[in-house]
Amino acid sequence: MDGQNQPLGELDLETDDQTVEFDPSSSVLDLTSFQLHDLGSVELSPSLTELDLTSNRLSSLDSRILHLSNLKKLSLRQNLIDDAAIEPLSSCEPLVGLEELVLRDNKLIKIPDVSIFKSLLVFDVSFNEIRSLQGLSKASNTLKELYVSKNEVTKMEEIDHLYQLQILELGSNRLRVMENLKNLTNLQELWLGRNRIKTINLCGLKYIRKLSLQSNRLTSMKGLEECVALEELYLSHNGIAKMEGLSTLVKLSVLDVSSNKLTSVNDIQNLTHLEDLWLNDNQIESLDGIEEAIAGSREKLTTIYIENNPCTRSPNYGIILRQIFPNIQQIDSNVFA
Repeated sequence: MDGQNQPLGELDLETDDQTVEFDPSSSVLDLTSFQLHDLGSVELSPSLTELDLTSNRLSSLDSRILHLSNLKKLSLRQNLIDDAAIEPLSSCEPLVGLEELVLRDNKLIKIPDVSIFKSLLVFDVSFNEIRSLQGLSKASNTLKELYVSKNEVTKMEEIDHLYQLQILELGSNRLRVMENLKNLTNLQELWLGRNRIKTINLCGLKYIRKLSLQSNRLTSMKGLEECVALEELYLSHNGIAKMEGLSTLVKLSVLDVSSNKLTSVNDIQNLTHLEDLWLNDNQIESLDGIEEAIAGSREKLTTIYIENNPCTRSPNYGIILRQIFPNIQQIDSNVFA
């Protein structure tokens, strides 16, 4: 039989770097980076539970996928899928048990209708051209991870029913206001970097563990005081002039306030778990008082970035910091054994 006409499930497929063997009885099929324009030469076993089609050239959805009733995970990441191409999924009864749907890096302009997936846990539509979150109201409230980064979204909406959500990624959009978060009481990670947000408003949420507001338009840290479960906080590339509202964040291990307008280090003397502190590219004039300012983490701190501040004009600033923090492992780009 001509190899070009054999289904991939019965064939060793030669790529530029390697030969990949497919087991037609396997429940997992990974076709990442095969540059396929269609799946005509691929055997799709009815027993498939995971199908990964990342980094291909697909512009339409093979109709056989719609009948894979055991499928739990489907990735179409980095293809050429548009709204019309994905529309058949919205009425696909055999796929109702799907738990993970990845449509990242395609040509979507709107949120697909995923209402039929009653057990959906992970939904990723990042790196598309989506302008609104309208349509998310139809998503199942079972959702635990939602990724809509690198789109053109202007408003946080239609998410208030997602009360089981643990990770929300809306970075690199056009958001101006933090809103509609109050029902997301299980949210642990909130990623809102590269937006246009001016004020921190977590809408009463107290149990966030990771929060990113990098590259926004913040001028104040106020609004974090009740986030006592925070472990990682990223506020770099804003216009913040004063460190405040941090003393209650006693579980904080990573604090990034680089590239702001800070002139001193304040309000973190009680943070006993702080390991990574990023202060670089600010306007901190002197290291005088820094030992007291970071007293609670004197033994714990292992990494500090402080370059590109006036206080580092002295060539001895690294020696001073190593004397203050006995367990320091890195100062700026200098790593110590």
